[in-house]
Amino acid sequence: MIRRLFTFCLLSFLACSGITAFAQTQRFHVLAFYSTKVEQDHVDFALQAIPFFQAMAKRDHFDFTATSNWNDMNPDTLKQYQVVLWLDDAPSTPAQRAAFQNYMEHGGGWLGFHIAGWMDSREMWPWFADFLGTVFSGNSWPPLPATLTIDDPASPIVKGLPRSYLSPANEWYSWKPDPRNTLGIKVLMTLAPSNYPIGFKDTLIGGDIPVTWTNTKYKMIYTNMGHGNKILTSPAQNRFFENALLWLGGRRQ
Repeated sequence: MIRRLFTFCLLSFLACSGITAFAQTQRFHVLAFYSTKVEQDHVDFALQAIPFFQAMAKRDHFDFTATSNWNDMNPDTLKQYQVVLWLDDAPSTPAQRAAFQNYMEHGGGWLGFHIAGWMDSREMWPWFADFLGTVFSGNSWPPLPATLTIDDPASPIVKGLPRSYLSPANEWYSWKPDPRNTLGIKVLMTLAPSNYPIGFKDTLIGGDIPVTWTNTKYKMIYTNMGHGNKILTSPAQNRFFENALLWLGGRRQ
């Protein structure tokens, strides 16, 4: 009897381990949207990000596709992908926006960079303002490096990163309201107070300015990085990008 019980427990453990291992290694599908007729610094980032994520896909065994056709933001296309990226733009038509909202409300994953968060009034897209937890308020200029602090080092999204690191030159946004005070928002990275004032033509003089967060009501991550051709030059930050995508794809728990 004891031997049978032991055998049953062992087989159950091995079965559960196999299911977990399968979940952590099965391929997922990523669709990255980008534009080539937007601000050149945003195009520069997108054109560097595409081969960066292509190399990551080969290394981490997932499927990566990039498209500059934003009409691919439709239900038939989106249902083929577990994760969507916005590299340097955002959907602009009612049909594209409705398709994205439906995708996210039914379990889709999203990683949005920099300009994805630019919206200077809630009225531009009320659902997305609630999804993001805030709207754009101001910015620093010109692009400058900045020290970022990690708010939740236990999160798998920032696993392996130092408690603070120097992020490459970028245009930094401020927000209203502070996303940290929005129900459901979990901040992952913040501009360190040592940065202030940051900027010359346009200056952020202080305050709490998150740069990366997730809305826990959805499977999503927004990050302010994504302006210019230096974004992918930091090993620490590149590790965050990899963690983020693998988390959205179900590989990080």
